[in-house]
Amino acid sequence: MKQALLSAAAVAVLSGVLAFPATAFGQAARPAAGGAAAAAKLPHQVGLIDMAYVFKNYKKFDELRLDLKSEIEGGEAKMKAMVEEIQQIQATMKTFAEGSDKFTAAEKMLAGKSAEAEAFRRSMQRDFLKKESQIYHTVYLEVSDAVKRYAEHFQYTLVIRFTREDLNTENPQELIQGMNRQVVYHRGDDDITLSVVEFLNRNYEKSSGGASRPAPTSATRPAPAGAGAPR
Repeated sequence: MKQALLSAAAVAVLSGVLAFPATAFGQAARPAAGGAAAAAKLPHQVGLIDMAYVFKNYKKFDELRLDLKSEIEGGEAKMKAMVEEIQQIQATMKTFAEGSDKFTAAEKMLAGKSAEAEAFRRSMQRDFLKKESQIYHTVYLEVSDAVKRYAEHFQYTLVIRFTREDLNTENPQELIQGMNRQVVYHRGDDDITLSVVEFLNRNYEKSSGGASRPAPTSATRPAPAGAGAPR
């Protein structure tokens, strides 16, 4: 059940706002737009981002899911204890004569405990699915905001989701799926994935006071310099 709960909302990846400074991505790569007139003359520029990669490598997302996993394990432990209590009642009932007062009392207790366990199971499942959905939603909004500010700063007019993974030539089904991907060709500097992940992790570690963890660097964009005042 734990695997089902942890994977139930995974599709939300494909479906808290950060403050982005003007210098968060550095100044060398591309100057900011010079007003409405300049913006109107800008050519279309397409950026690409692997959302699945971002979620997988965003430290906050990983830690939130670990917290949820701990809650699930606690709920499962309680559920296990309830099941063991029911089994003990069933074992005790076998020592009573069917139809006796003790048997009837145990049978009534068994029904009550079974109903209580089932209600707890359903409530726990709803609660954890809701919490998992909230995690995905929160992180998705943060990533979307990061992408928006990155695109505005570097004057991207469109950002498209794509996959950074190479084609799997060993698995025919995955190969066919990979051949149907939307992006057939792109330049290296069109991929903004690593810079966005790097910024998100630095911003999260700064806000949470966590230990710094080396983040992947982008060969095509300056690494984000951390959070500051919004531009």
